[in-house]
Amino acid sequence: MKRADDFQERRQHLKDLTDEQLEAKFWQLAEQIVEPMVDMAKKHTSPSIERSVLLRMGFSSMEARAIVEGVMDRGLMGKGAGNVVYKLAIKKGMTTREAGLQLAEGNLWDEAMETFQGGAK
Repeated sequence: MKRADDFQERRQHLKDLTDEQLEAKFWQLAEQIVEPMVDMAKKHTSPSIERSVLLRMGFSSMEARAIVEGVMDRGLMGKGAGNVVYKLAIKKGMTTREAGLQLAEGNLWDEAMETFQGGAK
């Protein structure tokens, strides 16, 4: 069975777009596809998932536990523990390891909280 060639029909809504417009359309559609997954990840994370992320960032299990507990205590779980560490490191001009260790020791939480004031980042 041969498939009917309907390419010319299916491309009608795209045929007059420039390369730049096609690229913008591609990214807009890609965002539509990924958005439900991103939304689900934000709403359905867990301490074990966040510890797993931190372990892959090079933290020990004890360090990861302390960071995740701090993230949970401050209502930042939806931001992601790894993201909290990463954004804090950028803000403070330090490595992610240094930032994470500071958080694990109970330091820099005010700065971490300030980083996420005003919505998701």
